[in-house]
Amino acid sequence: MNKTVEIIFGLVGGLAIFIFGMNMMSECLQKAAGDKMKKILSMLTKNPVLGVLAGALTTAVLQSSSATTVMVIGFVSAGLMTLPQAVSIILGANIGTTMTAQIIAFKISDYIYVFIFIGFLINFICKSEKIKNIGQTIFAFGLLFLGIETMGDVMKPLASSPIFTEMIAKVAHIPVLGVCVGTLMTLVVQSSSATIAVLQNFASQAGPDGVTSIIGLAGAIPILLGDNIGTTITALLASVGQSKDAKRTAVAHCIFNLSGAFLFIWLVKPYAYLIQQISPKGNEVDVIARQIANAHTGFNLTMTLLWIPLIWLMVKIVMKLVPDQKGKMQLIPSAPKYLDDKLVGQPAAALQLVAKEVVRCSKLVEDMLREIKEGKGKDIPVTLKDIVEKAEIEHELNTSITDYLSAMYSEGVMTEEQAAQSTGIIYVLCDIDRMADLCREIGENVTENSDKKQKLSKDALKELKKSISVILEMYEDAMHGIITGEDAFSDDIKEKKNEVLLLDENMRLAHAQRVAKKKCDAKLTITYNNIIHAIDRMGNNCVNLIDTALNQVNFKAFLTEDGTKEIMSAE
Repeated sequence: MNKTVEIIFGLVGGLAIFIFGMNMMSECLQKAAGDKMKKILSMLTKNPVLGVLAGALTTAVLQSSSATTVMVIGFVSAGLMTLPQAVSIILGANIGTTMTAQIIAFKISDYIYVFIFIGFLINFICKSEKIKNIGQTIFAFGLLFLGIETMGDVMKPLASSPIFTEMIAKVAHIPVLGVCVGTLMTLVVQSSSATIAVLQNFASQAGPDGVTSIIGLAGAIPILLGDNIGTTITALLASVGQSKDAKRTAVAHCIFNLSGAFLFIWLVKPYAYLIQQISPKGNEVDVIARQIANAHTGFNLTMTLLWIPLIWLMVKIVMKLVPDQKGKMQLIPSAPKYLDDKLVGQPAAALQLVAKEVVRCSKLVEDMLREIKEGKGKDIPVTLKDIVEKAEIEHELNTSITDYLSAMYSEGVMTEEQAAQSTGIIYVLCDIDRMADLCREIGENVTENSDKKQKLSKDALKELKKSISVILEMYEDAMHGIITGEDAFSDDIKEKKNEVLLLDENMRLAHAQRVAKKKCDAKLTITYNNIIHAIDRMGNNCVNLIDTALNQVNFKAFLTEDGTKEIMSAE
């Protein structure tokens, strides 16, 4: 095989192994972290410093600042997080992403296959999901370093190529060119961690003298700055089609990295000298990987410390760059308002958005019940048309949420507990959907007979509204239990179910008496019985909902404290 082609394939193959290992490690860390992600996310709204810490910890778990940024954009778009809170997370995410470079700087080439073997063994032997995830994480960690080693092996011949060393010398002496190279690398690979790994490996190759780095720390820093700029493109792409605040979050990420690159580009040599003084000493090729990692961490720490007290200014700038529109776009009623397809691979975040969408879906049924209950006049008012429309909207929205949960399943990143919670949510959606269908059934029954000029008597409507009123109370209590996990309403709901059964029995008896006295049309008996049966089934659905809350899922299991408050206010 041609030497050049061999080098290209070796570099691309090594990069593929590295990215695969990093993504696998990210997925397994998410699964192993489980509810710890919720605890990290619950710190988001306390204050800017805790927000920065939460952003750093979340990125350390996800192994990607882009993944954290996309998650934050989804939260802002869903209204679970404010713009200033999001900015503090972005600052922390930039610190968290430096952990990958620090890990890579360790020279563990002699132990790569040991990690791969141990990880495989743990995953193969153990039955516990959590321990298997730990095994897969160790296995992925080994793959990550195998990719780095592969890239290092194929880069060695490049160090002795006069054409290549001359080209690198130009990059090393022209910082702006280095920034452009770094930006382009990250745009192609879509991972700053991967491009920094390539940079660390390449810089570890010796130049013609066999002692100093082929590029040197002063030449590597501008490329490092470019890597940080390139990673902001992912955030900008993630914000396309999202809310204004989501776009502002992405722009804040850009401003952070662009302002840092602009500041440090003038200080490359003194900054390189400072990093060399605080980093381990030795031959440059042996220590430069650690120096690059320290330069990466130092850059992001410095910029974060500069921006923390100026978050208000950052918010002001992005508000100016992405102003509010005078005419707001109208949301299609049946379209999901909170679900974000970019978060299906991050269940800790996605389940919170699902919870908010389910509450929105349940609110439609609540409105339908209230419209039936509050109907005035001799029959249920013209709002029956609205009831039918709401039922159709609920069904489409319900289907969208179920499809979203299915997409989360197919990603394969959910823990057993998260998968069980998702199944519980589907049960909840089924009961909500049945309630919507039953409301429509009641509406259509009354409408059909109104068209035939056969109207229910005032007494019949009064009894009907009384039963619906009890169902509405049961439904509200059941959904409160689903959201909070509180079991205080369980016995009350079951008592009200018995009350509904008694009311239904009395309604049938009263209707028979009215028919005998010619106060009601006998032709309405089947219709009236259908309505009573629908009410009875709604009572069963409410009991099912509270049972699901107690035995299978409640939103408290995966919502942050602030997420619960947000949903309760929406409820």
